[in-house]
Amino acid sequence: MTSSLRRAVRALSVAALLSAAACTVPDTPTDIFDPYEEQNRATHELNRAVDRAVVRPAAQVYGGVLPPFVRGLISNVADNIALTGDVVNDLLQGRGEDAGHNFFRFAVNSTLGVGGLFDPAGSSMGLERRETGFGETLFTWGVPEGAYYEIPLLGPSTEREAVGRVADFFTNAFSYALDGPSAIAAAGVGIVDELDTRYVLGDSIDSVLYDSADSYAQSRTLYLQNLRFRYSGGQIDEQASDIYDDLIFE
Repeated sequence: MTSSLRRAVRALSVAALLSAAACTVPDTPTDIFDPYEEQNRATHELNRAVDRAVVRPAAQVYGGVLPPFVRGLISNVADNIALTGDVVNDLLQGRGEDAGHNFFRFAVNSTLGVGGLFDPAGSSMGLERRETGFGETLFTWGVPEGAYYEIPLLGPSTEREAVGRVADFFTNAFSYALDGPSAIAAAGVGIVDELDTRYVLGDSIDSVLYDSADSYAQSRTLYLQNLRFRYSGGQIDEQASDIYDDLIFE
């Protein structure tokens, strides 16, 4: 399959998912619209089981073996890889200043930061990452939130955010620039960085998943509150964002 054909197929796939995202709409933005609750609860229990058996132990080994400095370097690389997607989504949202900010952060850290291992843009120039994604782009375009949906292995989401997760792969330039072993290595960096998040926020995540009376309901409420607060222009609760937006397994 040629490169142009692959891109056309990807574009059509995203368009189809966008249509699906608008199929179900809650009555008001503050409602918890969960028509798939029975299925979602089953998926939530699967995700908890995977976390308990695989992800939490792996995160504990990862955090226990590697010193913070090394884990920080890996996180820096993962952050740098994600910046190209941030720039694309900034432009799609009409936020030119944010696009320029994230672009210069990427340029500085990719060169002076040795491929993103170090963060001179943030530590010395005040160019912190302004994170965004295609889910926020859809929100900016007026696409409704849709139903709450828990994704196997990925955790809490909504129909709109699920579409955004897929599209984020295509808006990241590294998905086109890298191939073969390089693409696998880039994906591996992202997965390892999620293990670091699971390790750092272990107590908070364990509290939600294993110590609450109804971990599904609590996860759903916290995720939706954080998502709506962020998109309405409020300041993100950093810990809540890490737990519900950044983890691969929740």
